[in-house]
Amino acid sequence: MNKTELVNAIANEAKLTKVQAKAALEATLGAIEGALAKGDKVALIGFGTFGVVEKGERQGVNPRTKDKITIAAKKVVKFKAGAELNAKVK
Repeated sequence: MNKTELVNAIANEAKLTKVQAKAALEATLGAIEGALAKGDKVALIGFGTFGVVEKGERQGVNPRTKDKITIAAKKVVKFKAGAELNAKVK
């Protein structure tokens, strides 16, 4: 499902116009992005939790040259599905 299909599904489920559904989706995603950018966790009970994790610097190998390289530390977004979501997927 892509973003357009998701907007259509939201519009149908919530009885909104597509413009309203798109605005609601954009606002939701913006709020989640903003919280993650500040380092906060976003917990949606029954759905899952979004969080930011710091990965440390590590050694890697360039597959073309087989030279060892240093991969810089970075922050990554992690998602852990909630129990209800896992139950629906199974």
